[in-house]
Order: sequence, then structure tokens, then C-alpha cells
Amino acid sequence: MERILIILILSLPSALNGSHSLWLLATYIQGETQFPKFSYTTILDDIIVGYYNSGVYIPRGNTTNEDDVIDSKYIKGVSDYMFSSFVRRSTLLRPNHNKSLGVYQTMVQCKLLDKDKPGQMITKDAASGSTTDELCYYNNSFTYNIVFNITSEVLKPHLEDFKKKFKTFYYPTCIETLMNYLKKRVDNVNRKMKPRLRLITKANTDSGGSQVSCLATGFYPRHINLTLFKDGQPVSDRKITGGDLLPNGDGTYQMRKTLEISAEEQREKHRYTCSATHSSLDNKLDVYLDNGHYRFWMVGCVVSVLVLVCIILAIRWRLQRC
Repeated sequence: MERILIILILSLPSALNGSHSLWLLATYIQGETQFPKFSYTTILDDIIVGYYNSGVYIPRGNTTNEDDVIDSKYIKGVSDYMFSSFVRRSTLLRPNHNKSLGVYQTMVQCKLLDKDKPGQMITKDAASGSTTDELCYYNNSFTYNIVFNITSEVLKPHLEDFKKKFKTFYYPTCIETLMNYLKKRVDNVNRKMKPRLRLITKANTDSGGSQVSCLATGFYPRHINLTLFKDGQPVSDRKITGGDLLPNGDGTYQMRKTLEISAEEQREKHRYTCSATHSSLDNKLDVYLDNGHYRFWMVGCVVSVLVLVCIILAIRWRLQRC
């Protein structure tokens, strides 16, 4: 059974419409654990396409031959450099380290913009759950931010070496690999799944009021705008709970936003609307919950049932008379 270590503080924001990203999330563990000492995962947008462990790169979820996507020299070159970088960083950050556990992580991302225009490439490093430094390269320009205490004399030679490799090797290779993966996985990353939208009410026995939840599920890609309205006005984010993007087991996503309604508000006639905009939709999708209409619908159902019962009784009475 494959063991998975989840400590990562580096998250994956969703890709913008028309753009695509290639991610590499790497972990180095200093000390003895049940997990690999050095491993990384390769992700296209939000689809895991490969996993590196113990010197072997294992493709994931590929339905076509992808041997030509990543050159074996690239895998070895990146893996060797990242491993040596982790060792060097662990020495800089913990010069007097003992046998205690140390976890170091790196996130690398390059982006392809609309019309196949290469976008920025960034790297973020973390140690023990906190970001230590970040480097961004775009349009032949570097920006670098550092938050840990290391002298410029110690850092400068390593940073200059990394910038050179970044520009001449890592950036062009990442963009090329991203484009190659897009050719192979175009049906996966460009698929559109429409959200199923629901408004759900639930009684709150503690307060005597209720909850109204706006739920969108089954959509892809992951970016969605979900808004809850009260009487045509958007509800303030301060009154909303939830809103986290969560994965479904089938590769789609879901999001839920919830509003608490007091007992007094519940007695009033308010109209609640759940609205979603998504790239799979030509227009926004709305569902409504109107207290007045709901009560009218319930009364109509009761009247219909009573009429039906009366008809059945009348038929039985006539049959008995015959």
C-alpha cells in the first residue's frame, strides 16, 4: 500500500479561464520515518499526472502513451538538483540539527496563458510548515522574497546559480512539458461539467430558527462564483459560513454556503436565491426559495389530496349502492 505524507502548506489556486498550469510539489524529510526521504508529485491544473519516489517517476491516470512528454534527462536533472537543494537548505536552516524530524518542501509552478503565451514561473520553499522564500520569473525579470535569517554572503552564490538554471533550463523545460501534457490530456483539462444547484433548508433546534444552504456540486473546472441572495440583495460574506471548494470522488467539485436565519426572520416573508456562474454555463444558474410561494404550494397540495380522497369515497359509495 502506498504511504502518503500530507504536511504541505503550499496550496494550488485554481487556474484562470483560458490558462493552464503545471505544478511540482516536492517533500524532503530529514530523519527516519515510514515515508520516502525525497518525493514529488506532478500536477496538470488539478490532475495528478505523475509521482516520483525512490528514483522512479511513475505516470498517473494516463490513457495514452506519454513517454514523450517528459525527457528522462529532465526528470534526473530536476530530481538531482532539488534533492541537493533540500540538503543544502536543511544545513542552512538547521546548522546544529540533531536527530529530530525536519520537513522541507518546495512548490514549483509554471503557467501558460491564453493563446499559448508562456506566463510566470514561481517557486516557494517551506520548512516545518512555514514559507521561507519565494522566487518569481516572468518576462526575463526575477523577484525574490526571503523571510528567514541568512546573510547575503551565504545566500548570494546559491541564488545566482539558481537564477541561471531557472532561466536557461527550468523555465523553458517546464513550459515545454506543460504544452506536451496539454496535448495528451486536452480532453481532461478542457472538459466542462455543469453544476447541480440546490437550496437546502434545515431547522435549528437550538435557536428556533433555521439554516439556508446554497449547494453547487458536480462541476468542473473548479472555479465557480456562488452567491446567496436575500430579497434580491447579496448576503454579506460576514454572515456566510462555508464557501470552501471540496473535491468529489469523481473528479468534480462542490461548494456550499450557509446562512443562519433567526426565528423572527423565519416568520417574515423573505425570498432566498442561490446563484452560480461557471464556465460550463451560457448564463447564470438561479434557484429560489420563497416562503410565501412555499406555503401556497403546501396548501395547494393539501387541498388536492382532500379532493382526491373525496372522489375516492364518492366512487366507493356509488359502487355500494349498485
